[in-house]
Order: sequence, then C-alpha cells, then structure tokens
Amino acid sequence: MPLVSLDDVVNRKFDYVVVGGGTAGLVLAARLTEDDDTTVLVLEAGPANLDDDIILRPAQFGAHFGHTDYDWNFPTEGTEVKWHLGRGLGGGSATNYLCWTKPPVQDIDDFERLGNPGWNWKNHEKYLDKVEKYVVRAVKFGLSVQPWVAFFSFIHVPPDVQVARGLDLKKWKCSQEGLLKTAHTGSILDIELKAHKALNHLGIPIAKAPLHGDPNGTFLIPNNIDPATFTRTYSTNAYYLPNADRPNLSILVLAHVNKILFEESPDVNEDLVAVGVEFTYVGRVFLATAVKEVILAATTVKSPQILELSGIGRRDVLERINVPVKVDLAGVGENLQEHVNVCVSFEIQDDVEADTWDILQDSTQLSKHIALHATGSGLFTAGISAIAFAPLDLLTDKAEEMKNAMKKKVLQKADTYPPGLLEQHKIMLGRFDRRMPGCEIITIPKFLSRPNLPAPGKRYVTFAAATNYNFSRGSVHCATSDPKVDPVIDPRYFEEEIGDSPVEINPGPQVQTDEQIAAWIKQALNSTFHPAGSCSMLPREKDGVVDPQLRVYGTKNVRVVDLSIVPLHFASHSQATVYAIAEQAAEIIRKRFRL
Repeated sequence: MPLVSLDDVVNRKFDYVVVGGGTAGLVLAARLTEDDDTTVLVLEAGPANLDDDIILRPAQFGAHFGHTDYDWNFPTEGTEVKWHLGRGLGGGSATNYLCWTKPPVQDIDDFERLGNPGWNWKNHEKYLDKVEKYVVRAVKFGLSVQPWVAFFSFIHVPPDVQVARGLDLKKWKCSQEGLLKTAHTGSILDIELKAHKALNHLGIPIAKAPLHGDPNGTFLIPNNIDPATFTRTYSTNAYYLPNADRPNLSILVLAHVNKILFEESPDVNEDLVAVGVEFTYVGRVFLATAVKEVILAATTVKSPQILELSGIGRRDVLERINVPVKVDLAGVGENLQEHVNVCVSFEIQDDVEADTWDILQDSTQLSKHIALHATGSGLFTAGISAIAFAPLDLLTDKAEEMKNAMKKKVLQKADTYPPGLLEQHKIMLGRFDRRMPGCEIITIPKFLSRPNLPAPGKRYVTFAAATNYNFSRGSVHCATSDPKVDPVIDPRYFEEEIGDSPVEINPGPQVQTDEQIAAWIKQALNSTFHPAGSCSMLPREKDGVVDPQLRVYGTKNVRVVDLSIVPLHFASHSQATVYAIAEQAAEIIRKRFRL
C-alpha cells in the first residue's frame, strides 16, 4: 500500500519488519511481498523524498551533502572526512554518483573462500541479472555532436577497432531482464573521451569484460538512469513504486529504530527470538511486531549500532554503555573497510573546447540546462562515464617495493591479528600477485578536490584516484546507549603503510617531495562512501556476525542484509553488489518459509 501512518503500524503484526528503506531494504520488501500472504513493514528513519529533483536529476553530485533529509553525514574519528550515506527512501541508491560497475570474479569468489557456501560469482551474477535492465540507446559524444547508435553495451570503439583489439562484446553481459533500468548517459563529454584515451596511451588497456567479472582497464560505464527521461533509477522507483499498491507492503518513514526486542527466555544458552523492534516517531517511542523475522538493512554504520543497543556485540562495548549483554559477539562493529580516494583537479585552458559541470555554478547556465534536461539534452543528461581499474604496477614503479613491504608486515604482525584477519590479508596479497584491480581512476568533468578552491568562471577536470584493496581495518561502535547519538566511526585510514605510500601525482607546485605528497594525501583524503564489513559474513570463530544465511549468530530470526555483511571488500562501486546481496537474501528467506 502507499506510505502508511503510525496507526497502521502499531495496531498490526507483520511477518517481517525490515529496518531501513534503502537500496537493500526496498529490494527485500518488493521480493518478499510477491507472496500475497506475506506481510512486510519497512521502517525508514528519513523522509520519502518522492518526485525530488535533487535525487532524480543526474549530475548533481554532492548537492545533498549535509542535508539531513538526504544524508546521514556521519563524522569520522581523527579525520575531517564525513561519510555521506543516503538517508530517506532509496538510501544510497538515491544519492550515489550513479556509477554502475560490477566486481571481479575472484573478489566475489573470495566470499566463499572465507567460509560462505553459495556466495560466489556464479550466483552473484545470477542475482545481478535479476536487478539490471540495460537499455540500448543512442549516445551523444559531446553536447553538439550527432548521436551514434549504441552497440550493445560497448559504445565508444568502432567495430574495426573492436576486432583489432580482440574485444568480445558478449562478455559485457548487461542483463535486460531486471527491474532497475541502466543505460549509458545521454551525453558523454569530450573531456571524458580525451581522458579515457590518455589513460590508454599511459599503458592502461581497454577493459575486455568490464561488466562480466573482469573490469581491469578503461571503459565507459553505464549509469543507473532511465534514458527515456534522463532521470535517476533507484530502489524507490524500481522496486517500491511499481508495487506501492500491494496491501501486504507497508512503509513508515521518519521512524528511527532504536533496538530489537526479544522473547524472554529462562535459558541463557538458547538462541534469541526477535518479536519486533522499538522505534521513535515524532519524539515518542512505539513498538512494531514481527511474527517471523527482523531484518536489518540499515547501513554499515547503523546495523551494528542497532545490534549493540539490542545487547548483541562485544562485551566490553556493551558494558561500557550499560547495555545488558544478550549475545557476546566480538565481530559486531569490527572489520570495517572502506574505499578511499584523493582527487586532483586541473584547470582546462581557455582555448580548449570542453563542456564541464563547472558552468552550472552560474545561475543563468543552471536554469538553461535545467530547461534543456526536460528536452533530453544539456549537461544534466551527462554523468560520470570514463573510469579505469588497474593493478598497482601500472600506476607506480614502487608497486613491487610496496607489495613486498606489506607481505613482510603481515608476517611480522600475524600473531597480533584478530581471528580471521590473517586469512583476509593473505587473500589480499594474492590479489596483488594476480594483478587484480586494486586501483581506480575516475574522470569527473568538474572541480571536485580540496583544499584549494576553484576560480570563478573556470572549467576543470578532476581525476579521483581510489584504492580498492585497503589493509586497514576500522570499527564502528556505540559511545552511549542513546539511540539518537550516532556511533563512533574510526576508519583507521592510515593504519597500514601501504595505504600511506605516495604514488607519483601532482597536487600543486608547492607539493613535490614524497613527504609533502604523503602529508597532502592525509589532508585531501576522501571517503568513496562504500563502507563495508562491520557485520561480516564469516564463521563465528573468525569474528563473524552473520552466517551464510545472513542470520546473526546467537539469534534464530534476525538477519542483516546490507553492505556491512561483506567480509572482504571488492574492486567496484558498491551499489550493484548491494542490490545482488538483497536479491540473494530474499531468495534465501523465501525458500526457508516455503519448506
């Protein structure tokens, strides 16, 4: 049914209570309510944000930063970096940078290697196919060039060049059967093509199967957009709105979940049985009842917080905040991993023809391009298109030195690692040996770096250099039992030296030595807003939080379904994988209750 009122919630029982109406939460709600006799309640802390141009109109990256209607805006310990994670219906899928990429085969197979049967690339791709609906369309190169008819999923290389370079278009494998429309953007800007070719000249090849498990190389990515309207597609308009009239689907927004409620049991050795959740709505506390399961889909930050406030977590953390320990589970809030990046912006010379989003800072140009967007043209039909994934050795001659130093450090510290971390680090070292894409270069046609500010009226291109395989491990834990207070996020970005070794880049004439570059990296470091791992899917003895069925250890009917369950991070933007995790989780849950 459409968005519900408080009375529709507190006076009913639901089979499933899903905490979080973001990317994963809305997928779960849509799939579980395909069974007519199954009722689902979604509790979302943020607003609905329906028909909102800040969400729907592409190329407004960062417009939501700091606005509580859209952004959790989490601070992080010891840094100036904020984690701008999506708040409101759609979650991160409503606020991300629209990049549609998929991980390497080996990265997903590593989930299974770490003790999770069924979590492998073969299955992952099957669930990705249930998500993606790639739309073949014409694409403009630049804003004034005639459109080329798109080849299926590979649009920037003529057929003769494809043959010469041995490209197999079938290996792109974009599904056209799913619910979420994806497409190449309406306009691919000239500056992106030039950057793309420049990276090829520097030795990074064109990727041969970037959306079929091998993203190494340069390619022009699809975005999660509807090419008929040039608007964002996300979990709200792909999974919720088409099913909003289902009588067995209820969504309450502005409902902040405080903790999970459990049956009282005299046997402390029995697994906990969840009976619902406590939530705050307009300053008052209410209960929502779950008959079958409570499912956390509340982000890598909020899911562990809710577990801790419910009495599930590290004993020392729970005792410090005076929460009775129900399940002593050491992995909650640990194994936190994140992709990080440093952005370098370059001013484009005045005599070079290039369209960039910088001109949208001018109110006249902004109004002009908003009007053009309504006609399917202009800068708002463009998106981030040109990216490259590459192994470390293609980007720096220090790669072997860095790799050997990290191997030595891992061996020296092996006895001090928490359970399971040595195994993760050995897998990561193997990724370097196999020349996996540990680095990403993203071309962004606008100024997007710090600390220096752009000059008014100038045009810029920004290169974001991101790292995908970071050895540092952070944590997220409650500092108080007050659910209104955000947990403490300690990303420990510079815990391991390999994350602090400078690559040859040039942020400005005053920054030249290795020491200056290292200091500048620490100052300019950004989050890529892909945090993972804080409720890791690992064996319990390896500090796991959930099992391969995504059930929280020590409970019978609490699951976590979001990026926090990822045990080891992967080389990709995260949204496609979150969708696939939710699709796989929905199938696991439905199969259990059909038996």
